[in-house]
Amino acid sequence: MRMQSCNHHSNSQGMQHLCVSLVPIFNHLKPEEMQEIVKTTTHAQYNRNETIYGMGDSSAHLFIVHRGRVKIYRLSESGKEQLIRILEPGDFMGETALFTESVTDHYAMAMEKTELCIMRRSDLQSFLMKYPAISLKILEEFGRRLERTEKLISSLTSEDVEKRIAEYLVELTKESQYSTITLPMSKKDLASYLGTTPETVSRKLTEFQERGWIEQAGQRKIKVVNLIALNEL
Repeated sequence: MRMQSCNHHSNSQGMQHLCVSLVPIFNHLKPEEMQEIVKTTTHAQYNRNETIYGMGDSSAHLFIVHRGRVKIYRLSESGKEQLIRILEPGDFMGETALFTESVTDHYAMAMEKTELCIMRRSDLQSFLMKYPAISLKILEEFGRRLERTEKLISSLTSEDVEKRIAEYLVELTKESQYSTITLPMSKKDLASYLGTTPETVSRKLTEFQERGWIEQAGQRKIKVVNLIALNEL
Protein backbone atom coordinates (compact mmCIF):
# COMPACT_ATOMS: atom_id res chain seq x y z
CA MET A 1 0.00 0.00 0.00
CA ARG A 2 1.41 3.38 -0.99
CA MET A 3 0.40 5.79 1.75
CA GLN A 4 1.66 9.34 1.91
CA SER A 5 1.12 12.59 3.75
CA CYS A 6 0.56 15.86 2.00
CA ASN A 7 3.37 18.42 2.20
CA HIS A 8 0.86 21.25 2.39
CA HIS A 9 -0.88 20.67 5.72
CA SER A 10 -3.86 22.96 5.12
CA ASN A 11 -4.59 21.46 1.71
CA SER A 12 -4.33 17.96 3.17
CA GLN A 13 -6.67 18.82 6.05
CA GLY A 14 -9.16 20.37 3.64
CA MET A 15 -9.13 17.36 1.35
CA GLN A 16 -9.49 14.92 4.23
CA HIS A 17 -12.39 16.91 5.69
CA LEU A 18 -14.19 16.79 2.35
CA CYS A 19 -13.38 13.10 2.08
CA VAL A 20 -14.74 12.23 5.51
CA SER A 21 -17.84 14.41 5.07
CA LEU A 22 -18.78 12.43 1.93
CA VAL A 23 -19.15 9.17 3.82
CA PRO A 24 -22.59 8.27 5.23
CA ILE A 25 -21.00 6.63 8.29
CA PHE A 26 -19.49 9.98 9.32
CA ASN A 27 -21.51 12.80 7.74
CA HIS A 28 -24.12 12.77 10.52
CA LEU A 29 -21.53 13.85 13.10
CA LYS A 30 -21.16 17.38 14.44
CA PRO A 31 -18.41 19.52 12.79
CA GLU A 32 -16.12 19.27 15.81
CA GLU A 33 -16.60 15.48 15.96
CA MET A 34 -15.86 15.14 12.28
CA GLN A 35 -12.73 17.22 12.73
CA GLU A 36 -11.49 14.67 15.27
CA ILE A 37 -11.76 12.00 12.61
CA VAL A 38 -10.08 14.17 9.99
CA LYS A 39 -7.02 14.51 12.21
CA THR A 40 -6.52 10.73 12.25
CA THR A 41 -6.67 10.21 8.47
CA THR A 42 -3.89 10.18 5.90
CA HIS A 43 -4.26 9.99 2.14
CA ALA A 44 -2.84 8.16 -0.83
CA GLN A 45 -2.98 8.56 -4.61
CA TYR A 46 -3.18 5.77 -7.17
CA ASN A 47 -2.94 5.80 -10.94
CA ARG A 48 -5.27 3.99 -13.33
CA ASN A 49 -5.00 0.18 -13.05
CA GLU A 50 -2.80 0.45 -9.95
CA THR A 51 -3.55 -2.17 -7.29
CA ILE A 52 -4.51 -0.76 -3.89
CA TYR A 53 -4.41 -4.14 -2.20
CA GLY A 54 -4.58 -7.74 -3.32
CA MET A 55 -5.93 -11.09 -2.19
CA GLY A 56 -3.99 -12.41 0.77
CA ASP A 57 -2.86 -8.98 1.94
CA SER A 58 -3.40 -8.15 5.58
CA SER A 59 -4.87 -4.74 6.21
CA ALA A 60 -5.90 -2.77 9.26
CA HIS A 61 -7.19 0.30 7.47
CA LEU A 62 -10.46 1.80 6.30
CA PHE A 63 -10.17 3.27 2.79
CA ILE A 64 -12.50 6.11 1.73
CA VAL A 65 -12.74 7.13 -1.92
CA HIS A 66 -12.30 10.89 -2.25
CA ARG A 67 -11.80 11.13 -6.01
CA GLY A 68 -11.84 8.57 -8.79
CA ARG A 69 -13.26 5.05 -8.83
CA VAL A 70 -12.14 1.69 -7.48
CA LYS A 71 -13.21 -1.76 -8.56
CA ILE A 72 -13.40 -4.67 -6.13
CA TYR A 73 -13.04 -8.08 -7.75
CA ARG A 74 -12.01 -11.70 -7.26
CA LEU A 75 -10.09 -14.04 -9.53
CA SER A 76 -11.17 -17.63 -10.14
CA GLU A 77 -8.67 -20.49 -10.24
CA SER A 78 -8.62 -20.14 -14.01
CA GLY A 79 -7.78 -16.44 -13.70
CA LYS A 80 -11.23 -15.18 -14.74
CA GLU A 81 -12.19 -11.91 -13.10
CA GLN A 82 -15.46 -11.61 -11.19
CA LEU A 83 -16.38 -8.00 -10.48
CA ILE A 84 -17.97 -7.51 -7.06
CA ARG A 85 -18.69 -3.78 -7.02
CA ILE A 86 -17.53 -0.36 -8.15
CA LEU A 87 -16.71 2.26 -5.51
CA GLU A 88 -17.18 5.97 -6.19
CA PRO A 89 -16.50 9.11 -4.10
CA GLY A 90 -17.99 8.65 -0.63
CA ASP A 91 -17.82 4.84 -0.73
CA PHE A 92 -15.48 2.93 1.56
CA MET A 93 -13.73 -0.45 1.68
CA GLY A 94 -11.55 -2.50 4.01
CA GLU A 95 -14.12 -2.32 6.79
CA THR A 96 -14.11 -6.06 7.57
CA ALA A 97 -10.44 -5.89 8.59
CA LEU A 98 -11.43 -3.32 11.19
CA PHE A 99 -13.23 -5.90 13.30
CA THR A 100 -11.18 -9.05 12.77
CA GLU A 101 -7.55 -9.66 11.99
CA SER A 102 -7.78 -11.37 8.63
CA VAL A 103 -6.42 -11.29 5.11
CA THR A 104 -8.38 -9.99 2.14
CA ASP A 105 -10.13 -12.42 -0.20
CA HIS A 106 -10.36 -9.98 -3.12
CA TYR A 107 -8.51 -7.26 -5.04
CA ALA A 108 -8.99 -3.49 -5.10
CA MET A 109 -7.79 -1.57 -8.17
CA ALA A 110 -8.02 2.08 -9.20
CA MET A 111 -10.07 2.42 -12.39
CA GLU A 112 -8.73 5.94 -12.98
CA LYS A 113 -6.57 8.41 -11.09
CA THR A 114 -7.85 7.97 -7.55
CA GLU A 115 -7.38 9.63 -4.17
CA LEU A 116 -8.16 7.78 -0.96
CA CYS A 117 -8.42 8.87 2.65
CA ILE A 118 -7.15 6.18 5.02
CA MET A 119 -7.85 5.51 8.69
CA ARG A 120 -6.18 2.97 10.98
CA ARG A 121 -8.18 0.22 12.66
CA SER A 122 -7.22 1.41 16.15
CA ASP A 123 -8.44 4.94 15.45
CA LEU A 124 -11.78 3.85 14.03
CA GLN A 125 -12.37 1.44 16.90
CA SER A 126 -11.83 4.32 19.33
CA PHE A 127 -14.40 6.41 17.46
CA LEU A 128 -16.88 3.51 17.46
CA MET A 129 -16.70 3.48 21.26
CA LYS A 130 -16.99 7.25 21.50
CA TYR A 131 -19.70 7.70 18.86
CA PRO A 132 -21.89 4.55 18.74
CA ALA A 133 -24.00 5.99 15.91
CA ILE A 134 -21.09 5.27 13.55
CA SER A 135 -21.54 1.54 14.26
CA LEU A 136 -25.20 1.73 13.27
CA LYS A 137 -24.31 3.48 10.02
CA ILE A 138 -21.73 0.79 9.22
CA LEU A 139 -24.33 -1.92 9.90
CA GLU A 140 -26.75 -0.14 7.56
CA GLU A 141 -24.14 -0.18 4.81
CA PHE A 142 -23.39 -3.86 5.47
CA GLY A 143 -27.11 -4.55 5.11
CA ARG A 144 -27.31 -2.74 1.77
CA ARG A 145 -24.27 -4.59 0.45
CA LEU A 146 -25.64 -7.94 1.60
CA GLU A 147 -28.96 -7.22 -0.10
CA ARG A 148 -27.21 -6.33 -3.38
CA THR A 149 -25.00 -9.43 -3.16
CA GLU A 150 -27.94 -11.75 -2.51
CA LYS A 151 -29.85 -10.20 -5.39
CA LEU A 152 -26.88 -10.65 -7.73
CA ILE A 153 -26.33 -14.27 -6.66
CA SER A 154 -30.01 -15.03 -7.18
CA SER A 155 -29.88 -13.40 -10.59
CA LEU A 156 -26.75 -15.29 -11.65
CA THR A 157 -28.19 -18.65 -10.68
CA SER A 158 -31.79 -18.34 -11.80
CA GLU A 159 -32.06 -15.91 -14.71
CA ASP A 160 -30.80 -15.77 -18.26
CA VAL A 161 -28.29 -13.19 -19.44
CA GLU A 162 -30.86 -11.07 -21.27
CA LYS A 163 -32.93 -10.66 -18.12
CA ARG A 164 -29.84 -9.85 -16.01
CA ILE A 165 -28.81 -7.07 -18.39
CA ALA A 166 -32.36 -5.69 -18.53
CA GLU A 167 -32.64 -5.71 -14.73
CA TYR A 168 -29.32 -3.92 -14.43
CA LEU A 169 -30.49 -1.14 -16.78
CA VAL A 170 -33.77 -0.83 -14.86
CA GLU A 171 -31.91 -0.55 -11.56
CA LEU A 172 -29.55 2.14 -12.92
CA THR A 173 -32.50 4.11 -14.29
CA LYS A 174 -34.33 4.00 -10.96
CA GLU A 175 -31.20 5.04 -9.05
CA SER A 176 -30.45 7.99 -11.35
CA GLN A 177 -34.15 8.96 -11.75
CA TYR A 178 -33.37 9.93 -15.35
CA SER A 179 -34.12 8.07 -18.58
CA THR A 180 -30.59 8.69 -19.88
CA ILE A 181 -28.00 6.78 -17.89
CA THR A 182 -24.25 6.32 -18.06
CA LEU A 183 -22.83 2.87 -17.44
CA PRO A 184 -20.46 3.21 -14.45
CA MET A 185 -18.08 0.67 -15.94
CA SER A 186 -16.79 -0.67 -19.24
CA LYS A 187 -18.71 -3.43 -21.03
CA LYS A 188 -15.89 -5.79 -20.09
CA ASP A 189 -16.38 -5.02 -16.38
CA LEU A 190 -20.17 -5.11 -16.76
CA ALA A 191 -19.88 -8.56 -18.35
CA SER A 192 -17.72 -9.71 -15.43
CA TYR A 193 -20.25 -8.32 -12.96
CA LEU A 194 -23.20 -10.02 -14.67
CA GLY A 195 -21.43 -13.31 -15.29
CA THR A 196 -21.30 -13.19 -19.09
CA THR A 197 -19.03 -11.99 -21.92
CA PRO A 198 -18.49 -8.48 -23.37
CA GLU A 199 -19.71 -9.77 -26.75
CA THR A 200 -22.98 -10.93 -25.21
CA VAL A 201 -23.51 -7.60 -23.46
CA SER A 202 -22.95 -5.69 -26.72
CA ARG A 203 -25.23 -8.05 -28.66
CA LYS A 204 -28.06 -7.83 -26.16
CA LEU A 205 -27.85 -4.03 -25.96
CA THR A 206 -28.06 -3.92 -29.76
CA GLU A 207 -31.12 -6.19 -29.65
CA PHE A 208 -32.76 -3.95 -27.04
CA GLN A 209 -32.12 -0.98 -29.31
CA GLU A 210 -33.59 -2.78 -32.32
CA ARG A 211 -36.71 -3.52 -30.30
CA GLY A 212 -37.02 0.18 -29.52
CA TRP A 213 -36.41 -0.24 -25.79
CA ILE A 214 -33.18 1.77 -25.55
CA GLU A 215 -31.03 4.17 -27.57
CA GLN A 216 -27.24 3.89 -27.33
CA ALA A 217 -25.01 6.95 -27.63
CA GLY A 218 -21.31 6.17 -27.53
CA GLN A 219 -19.75 3.45 -25.41
CA ARG A 220 -21.57 4.06 -22.14
CA LYS A 221 -24.52 6.44 -22.57
CA ILE A 222 -27.91 4.76 -22.87
CA LYS A 223 -31.36 6.31 -23.07
CA VAL A 224 -34.04 4.00 -21.72
CA VAL A 225 -37.07 4.46 -23.98
CA ASN A 226 -39.30 1.63 -22.72
CA LEU A 227 -38.66 0.91 -19.05
CA ILE A 228 -41.77 -1.27 -18.80
CA ALA A 229 -40.57 -3.63 -21.54
CA LEU A 230 -37.19 -4.07 -19.85
CA ASN A 231 -38.87 -4.64 -16.49
CA GLU A 232 -41.20 -7.29 -17.90
CA LEU A 233 -38.49 -9.43 -19.50
